[in-house]
Formats: sequence, C-alpha cells, structure tokens
Amino acid sequence: MIKGSQLRDAFISGANRISNCRQQVDALNVFPVPDGDTGTNMSMTINAAKRELELLKDEPTVEQVSKKAASALLRGARGNSGVILSLLFRGFSKGLESKETADAKDLANALGLGVSAAYKAVMKPTEGTILTVARLASEHAQQVAQQEEEVTAVQMWKEILSAAEDALAQTPEMLPVLKKAGVVDAGGQGFVEIWKGMLSVIEGGEIIVSEEEAQSAPKEKRAQGVAAEFNEEDIHFCYCTEFIINKEQPNADPLSLRAYLESIGDCVVVVDDEEIIKCHVHTNEPGNAIQAALKLGYLTNMKIDNMKVQHGDNNKLVDLEAEGQPAFPYQAVDPDKEYGFVAVAAGEGVKQLFVDLGVDNVVSGGQTMNPSTDDILSAIHATAAKTVFVLPNNKNIIMAAEQAANLADRKVYVLQTRTIPQGLSAMLAFDPEAERKENVMNMIKAFEKVGTGSVTFAARDSDYEGHNIKKGELLALENGKMSFVDTDLQKTVVKLTHNLVKKSSNKDSNFVTLIYGEDVQEEQAEEIRQAVADKLGDDAEVVLIAGKQPVYYFIISVE
Repeated sequence: MIKGSQLRDAFISGANRISNCRQQVDALNVFPVPDGDTGTNMSMTINAAKRELELLKDEPTVEQVSKKAASALLRGARGNSGVILSLLFRGFSKGLESKETADAKDLANALGLGVSAAYKAVMKPTEGTILTVARLASEHAQQVAQQEEEVTAVQMWKEILSAAEDALAQTPEMLPVLKKAGVVDAGGQGFVEIWKGMLSVIEGGEIIVSEEEAQSAPKEKRAQGVAAEFNEEDIHFCYCTEFIINKEQPNADPLSLRAYLESIGDCVVVVDDEEIIKCHVHTNEPGNAIQAALKLGYLTNMKIDNMKVQHGDNNKLVDLEAEGQPAFPYQAVDPDKEYGFVAVAAGEGVKQLFVDLGVDNVVSGGQTMNPSTDDILSAIHATAAKTVFVLPNNKNIIMAAEQAANLADRKVYVLQTRTIPQGLSAMLAFDPEAERKENVMNMIKAFEKVGTGSVTFAARDSDYEGHNIKKGELLALENGKMSFVDTDLQKTVVKLTHNLVKKSSNKDSNFVTLIYGEDVQEEQAEEIRQAVADKLGDDAEVVLIAGKQPVYYFIISVE
C-alpha cells in the first residue's frame, strides 16, 4: 500500500529529478528553433505542485495529495507538454478519489484515467509522443493488475516504469523525424524521468534532491515590490492576508466572497477551480476575511503580514512578492461590456500593437516563454467583459489557454492563433456591433488567410527536413515550417517575404508588415524594408514596425 505521505514525497522527488535533467530533456527536441523546451516546461509545471505539497504536512490521504497536486499542476501548466502532464495527473487523481491508501490495482486504474483525460484533450493525438508512452505503460499496468498473482504497489510502479521505458525506446520507429535525429521523444523522456524520481520514494523512501537547491547558498529575502516604495501613510489597509480555501462543496461560490473582500479592503484576487479558491486581500480586518472564507471550506496556506511593520523595519527579512498590486488585478464582469480581449505576446512594440487594436490585457510570453495556465487565467479575470477572446499567438500556448478558459468565471473563447500576425489580423477583423458567432467566424477567416514568416537563429546543430543546420545560422520559417537556412539577414528577409507573397491568395496586391526585433537596429531594419520593397515592386505595400521582440529578428505578415 502507498500512503499519502509517500505519494506527497514521490511528487516532490519526481519534480526534483526532472529539474535536475531538464537540459538533457530539452536537448532531445529535434526542431532547432529556440523555444519553450519540453524539459523546462515539464519541470516548471510539476514544480508548481511541489511547492503546494511541501506545505502539506501531517498525514494526508492519497486522495488529498493527488487532488492538491492535480490542481497545482493544472494552474502551473506551461506549453503543450506541461498541459498534457497536468491532464495525466488530473485523471490520476480521479482514480484515487475517496482513497486513504493506494494498492496496485488503484494505481493501474488511476493511470488509465489519466491517459484517457490526456487523449481527450488533444484534438489530433500524435503517436510517438508522451501520450504513447503513457498509454502503453497504462495498458501494461492493466494487464498486470488482471493477473491472478497478487502484485504489490511497489512492483506495479516498477512495471509501469519498465513499460514506459520500453515504449519510449520505440518512439523513433513511430516518428521518422526522431529516428533521423537519433533521439527519443522529449515529452516521453520527461514522463519517464518523473516516474523514476517518484519510484525513488515509493521503493526506497528516498527523495531525490534538487541539484539547484543543493548548490544554492541560503539567500536572505529582501523587501521588494511597490510596498517598499510606499510611505507609511500611503498604506491604508495594513494587513496583507492570503489563504487557500479547500472547497467542502463543489458549488461553493467565490463571487460573494470576492464582493465581501472588496468591501473590506483592496488588491483583491480570488481565483478558483474545482477544488480550491485562492485568495489575496489587503485589509484592516483579516479576522473577518478568514471568518467569511471558512463558510466555503477549510483553510490552508494562511499568511497575514503587517505591511506597515515590514515597511518601517529595514532590518526585518521579509518577502513582499505577493504584497504589491498583482500583475492582473481581478475585475468583476461589467454587464455593459460585451467583449474583451487577452493576447499573449513578447516585445514592447508588439504588445503596443495589440493594445492599440483593443486588447485589454497582454500576457508576456511567446516562443521561449510559455506562460502558465494561471498567468492566462489571471489576465482573463482582469478583463471585465461578459465574453473574453483569448489570442495565444503560439501553437505551444493554445492548450494552456484552453485550460484557463475552463477555469474562468466568465465566458471565454480561445481563438487558435499560432502566430503574432494571425493574432493581429483577428483583432482587425473584430466588429463590436456583430454577434459573437459572427465575430468568431470572421476572425477565424481573417487569421487563416495571413501568411506568416519569421527569421530566427538555430539554437543547436541539427539535420532537420533535409537541412544541415549549424548552431547560430539564420532560420527562415514559413507559417511555422522550415523554409531555408542562410547567414545574411537582409537576403533572408527579402527571399522569405517574396516566397510568402508568391503563395498569397491575393495575387494582385499584398500588404506586408515587417516587425523587427530587439537585436535589430532601426537603420538596418529600414535598409531591409527598402530591399523588400524593391524586390516586390508594385505588388505590395511594405510597412516597418519596431516590435522589440526577443528571439525573432523579424516577424513578417503578408495579407
């Protein structure tokens, strides 16, 4: 039997193991474009659960541990691999409902439910990925559970790991791109590493130590954030109060609690999912805030700090990370505001483009910075509209956005924009006077017609789709797919734009936008714009915008 304390420690150990080897997992990614790599995303996702579970002392049940882990994983999920991992463990937690301990059959059933949940969330599952590794491990677990000979929980865990490793070894045979690169699937490898880390506790009781934590010397936490800049008289509400409500009733309503907290303080943040309500408020009545919260469930992670004392005592070691205004303060739905928008983007210039087009809140993120489900959810809840449209603008952020939509307290529609130009085009097509369905159709039609080009650098040596790529070379991408490799930025942008215009559905004329990044000087960008205009002649109007985006030297839009 596996006890709750074992499962808690196993999650922590699994998080530490994937953190220790995340760079090796990242290196398995065959696409040489710098991105939000698999190992990093999986590590950040499960570490969200680790932080919650480290606060869970006493003697929890396996149900309590798995629920807390699943809830934290969902909110902390980053990138497609992180979302899939969170869904696997979310289904896993459902298999352990009402369980104080777990035996071998419980584990097999729980993993089966996890695999089912993950497959349902992916519209077109690709075999040879983490999904395949988890599925084949689950199918083997079901077979072992049905044998007449009794199997212990430890043996079952080892059987699952062995089957996962066997499945991982077969992924190159399922995906030719893996076979050509001579690697296994990165997501599948991440799943195996986490399962190994968990087995260390299940079998031997030993939590794998995080190398990063072990190497880091203890650091004093110093006061930071807006509270450090206040004069004492500016602090009207003295106590920063935080807590998590564990719902006793699934239909516990956070809206009335939020309204009450707003009546006794400011900086109110209330975020909820199926199991918990996470609260933050600055108030002079922390006791009343807690009493109101207790009506909805039992409390954990309670924290009350006197901000005036913190501000006045410079020698006091404090952590004010949560004491300032949140990045996206919660906004109640305005019944007069029909539509609102959230976009994901990187680069001050690109962000400003979305704001100018009417986006309410822009989440920082993109290719190398995949925001978490919770990041996107906070931006949704800061948008005071009855219906919120979300523009992920990156294929690796769409799943996190969809999970955020499921947790929101208002209507949310995720438009599956995969690039910045697609997101901008969707905003241009929006009509505030039209009905929601009409707007959705028009916005989808608009962004599907946009040709997107991007120029970045190779993050690693690679032999990809017939291209022998060396680290540091320029990569030209057409609609997310590799087009060609070069070493001259101007030639690359001119050739790539010309290719996009030739393939455009509008054969008579095109509108071309060149968005240049933070590593390109304005003078160089203007020279490239002129070269593009000369190449295209009268076939296109070419506009230059300072996007200041990282990673991409140029993002090209052709309409």
